Amino acid sequence: MLDEIDRAVIHALQIDGRAPYSRIGEVLEVSTQTVARRYNRLRAEAGLRVAGLPDPQQAGRSQWFVRLTATPQAAQDLASALARRPDTSWIKLASGGTEIMAIVHTTPSDGNALLLHDIPRTAGITSVSAQHLLHLYVGGPTAWRGRAKSLTPEQETTLRRVVAPIGQIRPLDAGDAKLLTALGEDGRATLADLAVRTGWSAATVARRLDELQHTGALFFDVDVDPAALGATTSAMLWLSVPPAHLDAVARALAEHDELAFIAATTGRTNLVTQVLCQNPAALHTYLTDRLGAIDHITALETVPVLRTVKAAAPFSPGLVGLRA
Repeated sequence: MLDEIDRAVIHALQIDGRAPYSRIGEVLEVSTQTVARRYNRLRAEAGLRVAGLPDPQQAGRSQWFVRLTATPQAAQDLASALARRPDTSWIKLASGGTEIMAIVHTTPSDGNALLLHDIPRTAGITSVSAQHLLHLYVGGPTAWRGRAKSLTPEQETTLRRVVAPIGQIRPLDAGDAKLLTALGEDGRATLADLAVRTGWSAATVARRLDELQHTGALFFDVDVDPAALGATTSAMLWLSVPPAHLDAVARALAEHDELAFIAATTGRTNLVTQVLCQNPAALHTYLTDRLGAIDHITALETVPVLRTVKAAAPFSPGLVGLRA
């Protein structure tokens, strides 16, 4: 379990993933060394990672929520193989270890290779379904409220980067692809390291980072084991809502601290969420009291999550096995 300083450091990184230790320490009224020490311990013990990620729309990507069922052994092997691909994120084992859930990122140029070719050819898969993510309400640039409520509004304002207005900027190119790949691996990589990866000068890297963040083409996400925050029980919820009420229901759900992900989708159900609770009893209370109080939800499927194999950032062997 994390203490108040740990949680405040995580919240600060969610606001500005590249904030210097000194600035975080000033806001939290602790030393720079304390922030650095806590950050390194959280990386080692709670799976903390800061990842710089491209906005899917501006990067020309589509996102699909894929559900696969397979035998238990095939499911674990397949989940590990999927985690190593650069076009996947948020891979989870569920349903007693026989179901894999993953987000697949596609572009027009790749021809949806994973969805159309690679998955159907894989032995051991008994069923496949894919739902196009149409709109994110929580997730991506919008942080899970459960890990972003340790700072006061004044502290949040102090931490937020103020980027000066800029003119029209150039679209993403091959150099940006190298920059985004490096930031996906480590969102806090130094300007010097990013300069080596891109072949640019450190000043050019800094200027381009400001441009991409200012336009929303780049955001920083924080991965951390939810169990360290006290959330040991997780489930995916698939909901059906009449289209006329979908947006209102999703916005009401976005106020729930228990929900780490909310998206409108295509398919038999049109809203998918991830719920994180302290224990199974708390999940039951959430489903019956909090979720049950919202009108216009006509159907609900609840699938317990056993393990998160891959989160938002690119694959890292040290992260395999994180809970929920």
